[in-house]
This record gives sequence, C-alpha cells and structure tokens, in this order.
Amino acid sequence: RRDVRILLLGEAQVGKTSLIMALVGEEFPDEVPPRAEEIIIPADVTPEKIPTHIVDYSEAEQTDEELQEEISKANVVCMVYDVTQEATIDKIRTKWIPMVNGGIERCARIPIILVGNKSDLHTGSSMETILPIMNQFSEIETCVECSAKNLKNISELFYYAQKAVLHPTAPLYDPEEKQLRPACAQALTRIFTMSDQDNNQILSDEELNYFQKSCFGNPLAPQALEDVKMVVWKSTTDGVQDNGLTLNGFLFLNTLFIQRGRHETTWTILRRFGYDDALELTDDYLCPVIRVPQD
Repeated sequence: RRDVRILLLGEAQVGKTSLIMALVGEEFPDEVPPRAEEIIIPADVTPEKIPTHIVDYSEAEQTDEELQEEISKANVVCMVYDVTQEATIDKIRTKWIPMVNGGIERCARIPIILVGNKSDLHTGSSMETILPIMNQFSEIETCVECSAKNLKNISELFYYAQKAVLHPTAPLYDPEEKQLRPACAQALTRIFTMSDQDNNQILSDEELNYFQKSCFGNPLAPQALEDVKMVVWKSTTDGVQDNGLTLNGFLFLNTLFIQRGRHETTWTILRRFGYDDALELTDDYLCPVIRVPQD
C-alpha cells in the first residue's frame, strides 16, 4: 500500500478539528477553524513508514456530494463523539455508520474507529454505551477515548486508524462467530503445511524456530517457545502433540493473536507467504522474476 487516507466524521462540536490540530501542533489550539485543511504526515514519522492523509469534515462547509466523495476515497473512518453528550453516540449508530457502510457487503465495508473525545470533561467511561454498537457493527475495529485538550491518546488514535487499514480484522476473523474466516484458515493451513518440513503434521521446535525466523527475523527464545506451547496446551485438547504444535494449535494461536488485537502478527505471516490484503496469492509470489546471469 502506498498511503493511508483517514477521514474524521461526527456531529458538529464533538472536536474533530481539535483532534487533528492537537496531533499536528502537539498542543490544544486556542482558535479552532470550522474545518482543518487536509494534513499529510510523511512516511518517516509514522510507525508503519507509510504516508498518511488526515481529512476533516464540516457539515457547515461541505455539501452531501462532497461528503460522499470523501467517504469513497477514505481507507478508514474515525467516527468522533463527545463522551459527555450521549446524543452524539446515538448518531454514530443511526446516522454515520449507515451513511458510510449502508448497503455494502460486509467484506467490503470501510473499517471504522470509534473516537470518544473530551474525556477530560467526563469522570467515567463511555464504553458501556459503546459496546452494544461495537457488537452490532463488525466493521468497527476498536474504540479509543481521548482528549484533544489534554493531548490524551491523540497519537494512539491515528495509529489505530492506520493499523485498521494496514492490518484489517475483517478479512481474517468473524467477530460474530468468534473464529477465523474460511479464507484465512485456508491460507494458514497452507502455511502450516509448507512449514512442516518432515510432513508429520506437527511443527517441532526446530520447525517453529525456522518459521519464526523467516517471518520475523529472529528465533524464539527457548522459554518463549515453551510459553507459547503451554498457552495452546491449556486452551485446546489437541493443539500440542509430541511437544510440537499441531495445525489446530497453529490456527488457535493465530485466532488468539487477532482476539488480543495483534492482527499485525498474523498479517506478517500471511504476507511473508505471498498473500495480499484479499488473501489471494500475489503475482510476484506466483510468478517471481528470475534473473538469469549473462555469460
């Protein structure tokens, strides 16, 4: 992917523009315009080393046609609400999510980050109100409570938005069924088979370390390897056999990564073995360029 485009939506006065200006200026702005200009964050200052565009929206300044155009260009939408105003939370459910993803097939929906702003004015948490919405709409990747005024969780919010594009949950995991999607399970099964060098349906410590090194650059420490197998052994009936990891154990481990918000781990594995964002094998992987030395 060449870049990430983040769009901020939400009711007026929830603090969309303040969040953008707080990120860029690293302080709460004294004066806030109706709408911030599009911000481009260079690749070298983002965690994933990919340029990121941040786009504001103002109902007072933009037409419905302009809004629809911005939605169509966005890779991820941050839906901002005011934690002190429950009506702005309700609008996320009744207005903004249907506007962005209404009528779109589940697998093609734009990922959404819920953003509870003005947490400095609220002693409790809005999560109790937000959880039913998160359960209702599977395209919601996560929820972040933040404060533009106190600069709380501002950089984290944009990091999560970037992560939702680069390491999306939707192609990997069905949150309603709480299991890997068939295409993901099929890809991981192929990867397991390729990594099982002696074809005994078990990944030994040696095979696991070779796999770990090829995907992440470093082998696992012996204790870390034992800890991983212990987690799988405690949670499955057949995930560990003969002190090695079975296919079910391997699939369980990746499910656990995703459930704990570590989708990037599974995506790193998939991409290392040639898969694209749609879990199809890339042309470069299927038909690699082979350089023949000249005589």
